[in-house]
Amino acid sequence: MGIAAGLLATGVLALVGGTYAHDVVHDQLAPQKIFFPADAKSGLPDNLSQYAGQQVDTGAEAKAYANDFIGLHLTEIAGGKTYAEVSGASLADPTNQKLAQQTQTLFRGETLRGLLLNAWGWATVGTVAIIAGIVLLVLGGLLFLLPALDWLLNDRRVAGANAAPARPAPIAGD
Repeated sequence: MGIAAGLLATGVLALVGGTYAHDVVHDQLAPQKIFFPADAKSGLPDNLSQYAGQQVDTGAEAKAYANDFIGLHLTEIAGGKTYAEVSGASLADPTNQKLAQQTQTLFRGETLRGLLLNAWGWATVGTVAIIAGIVLLVLGGLLFLLPALDWLLNDRRVAGANAAPARPAPIAGD
């Protein structure tokens, strides 16, 4: 019974923790007011059409926006070079204003992308916690019910064993 109670308590805590993680992700993303463009004409790739015009306020939306929207645009800035590559070139040629601008744009874009992916990561942790909580509740419930079922079944056997024994049939010729 102790293990069952422990599993049930842990399951409840996992559900609460998972729900809390999802709430925090939403509460952190919503005030940022990040929206997917309304359509492809606005720069929305075709693979994100299901998010057209929606606000980014869940982990899945944050991942999609980070990888498939910001990530796409970052590859277009400096011929696919990363912030580290462009920053290194900018430091080597401090008078090159184009490199300096690309460095700033890539830095901002990669920072926002990283923050959104962090939100997605915590939403994923929350989802795993919710799934684990459900599994723990089911297992705890089963372990809690098994002794009750055992007692019920064994109580019937014991009651049947305490009944008056049946008399054996007489043998012919006795």
